[in-house]
Amino acid sequence: MQAVNREGPDPIDVAVGARVRIRRRWLGLSQTQLANALGITFQQVQKYERGANRVSASMLVKIAAKLETTVAALVGEDGSAPVEAIIYAQLATPGATDLLAAFAKISDGEARRAVLTIAQSLSGEGAASRAHAAA
Repeated sequence: MQAVNREGPDPIDVAVGARVRIRRRWLGLSQTQLANALGITFQQVQKYERGANRVSASMLVKIAAKLETTVAALVGEDGSAPVEAIIYAQLATPGATDLLAAFAKISDGEARRAVLTIAQSLSGEGAASRAHAAA
């Protein structure tokens, strides 16, 4: 049998980890609090959330219970609108959920546009991308 040669975590593991992170943050729990409730280290929770380590079925059941959700919701099989794996991978980026939460609290539309412009500029998606889109 030939070994699979991949770089980085499996996108499914990243998506599951992102869902765990989003749900944990929604409930206002720290990684340490979740880890303590599960009897593991916060580093292990970090690895799960990044998709660096796969979550076993038994641990997934425990995590779902502690996060007051279902295993189906954590694996994306709960019948809700499908969300692309890339979105979960992006939300798994350190600071992404913090940025999104802060952005959502900005009530001024012009200020939100300014923040978006800054973020796009810093990411290299600034004026060049807008000019390309306009062409």
